[in-house]
Amino acid sequence: MAIETVLVVDDSPTDLEYLSTLLAGKGYHVLRAASAEESMEQAKAHDPDLILMDVIMPGMNGFEATRKLTKDASTRHIPVILCSNKTQETDRVWGMRQGARDYVTKPIDETELLSKISALG
Repeated sequence: MAIETVLVVDDSPTDLEYLSTLLAGKGYHVLRAASAEESMEQAKAHDPDLILMDVIMPGMNGFEATRKLTKDASTRHIPVILCSNKTQETDRVWGMRQGARDYVTKPIDETELLSKISALG
């Protein structure tokens, strides 16, 4: 499956803009969500090919949203890459246990992120 549409989820307007601009510049169609709750609505409404999910957000965090998305029959086929300031190996392992396909740390390394995206496609 080729990755064409990416849902970027981040409560930081700066990070949301950075990732959206980066991906749009590489030819991806970008959807945005500023919260985990909004990401779940967007995923169901637009069926993106990939979700880039921030971890630390007010309300529902990215770990919980990833768990819900990967257990829901209507969204479980959408791969999730977690993008976080949490850099401990235990955070990465926990994210993968929630159903994430990969994990990248902030600040986002453009080459690493694009490589992980193309590995999914």
